[in-house]
Amino acid sequence: MTEPELAAVVKASLFSVAPDLEGEAIQPEVPFRDQFEIDSMDFLNFIIDLHNRTGVEISEPDYAELSSLAGAVRYLKSRLSPPVAT
Repeated sequence: MTEPELAAVVKASLFSVAPDLEGEAIQPEVPFRDQFEIDSMDFLNFIIDLHNRTGVEISEPDYAELSSLAGAVRYLKSRLSPPVAT
């Protein structure tokens, strides 16, 4: 997936748990919780939805990496990219 495609998936997951945010501008590097009223249950549901959409296993220690649009895209890209042979 390309970065724009991943960003669209992240936004779709975010909007699935907080539909009132659809159409809002999202600052890529600013944590979602600093931009919007998202509680811990919303964030957990966001993580679950991302997993369901991408198939990427997301462990709890990695949740902080998914706190912003840019962070989530970087995380998913690293998990979906094929490993580099050495």
